[in-house]
Amino acid sequence: MSVRVLVVDDSVVIRRLVTQALAADPTIEVVGVAANGRLALGKVEQLAPDLVTMDIEMPELDGISTVRALRAAGQRMPIIMFSTLTERGAAATLEALAAGATDYVAKPSGVGGLQEGLRRVAEELVPKIHALVPGRRRTEQLTAARTTTAATATAAPTLTGRGPVRLRALTPRTTPVRAVVIGSSTGGPAALAELVGGLGEAPPVPVAVVQHMPAVFTRQLADRLDRIGPATVVEATDGEALLPGHVYVAPGGRHLLVASERGGLRARLTDTPPVNYSRPSVDVLFRSAVAALGGELLAVVLTGMGADGAAGSGQVADAGGTVLVQDEATSVVWGMPGATAVAGHAHAVLPLPEIASAMRRVMGEARR
Repeated sequence: MSVRVLVVDDSVVIRRLVTQALAADPTIEVVGVAANGRLALGKVEQLAPDLVTMDIEMPELDGISTVRALRAAGQRMPIIMFSTLTERGAAATLEALAAGATDYVAKPSGVGGLQEGLRRVAEELVPKIHALVPGRRRTEQLTAARTTTAATATAAPTLTGRGPVRLRALTPRTTPVRAVVIGSSTGGPAALAELVGGLGEAPPVPVAVVQHMPAVFTRQLADRLDRIGPATVVEATDGEALLPGHVYVAPGGRHLLVASERGGLRARLTDTPPVNYSRPSVDVLFRSAVAALGGELLAVVLTGMGADGAAGSGQVADAGGTVLVQDEATSVVWGMPGATAVAGHAHAVLPLPEIASAMRRVMGEARR
């Protein structure tokens, strides 16, 4: 059964471009278009789409206000925002994500022609549609999964399309945690906001984060997270000391590494090739942390497409570190955390609201 998509954009050219790009996939059907947010609200009621693509700047009702109105009305379908890769576009996109949008793609602009525009839209948008709406039963499955208690979810792991979850034994740590490393992608900004806000106090060790985002976006993300919780959150710079109580976000387009230098930890940024199609890459961060600290680590894998972080989590666990992953019910896409759990690298699979307290517990055990 095809995924039903509503395209919302005030530009006739963009509406036509997106419609044609999606029409090339036989499993996706564009069931309607709307030129502004006010019209989109009516179309959603009328057509009940499985997913909405949304422009940000529109007359009558802009994209951010439309997202808020849809969520307030109880509409839970995924919403993918079209964003410009500018400071203003990044700020607006993060505001849309905070309002309840699910993900974003770069708005096609300056393309060399129709075919190139179609290729770019399809290349970025189609995989996200399939990840966010793998089938009509997806919502029903997630609703059922959310009724599972946290204890049941940890003790009796659920099956995924890739196989059963295999948890490692979670035993009290005998070595300290000297750093926390976190990886996230699709749905990550909202998950990171909840995690940072839930820490309660500044972490006693430095925290390094890879969120798959372009360069301008990661700086804006760090600024937003800094206003949420007790930790100081910054975009990482090359060579700076990694300090307790601080969260360091990898800049978009550059790998972030944890290095042990002169008796302390420092951030190192590199422009080496992407890993898992990503730069920054979660695997690169996790592997560097193991090289610097061995098993004196806590790794957390949050919601995201793909499998970035699974191999690195295996190295953390093999070295004696602790690995926590977000569960399927609270993940926007259970790709990265699912791949880690199915590979047998996770010590616990937890709902997002429980991860911050689990992190505090692991760090507290290590201090004792």
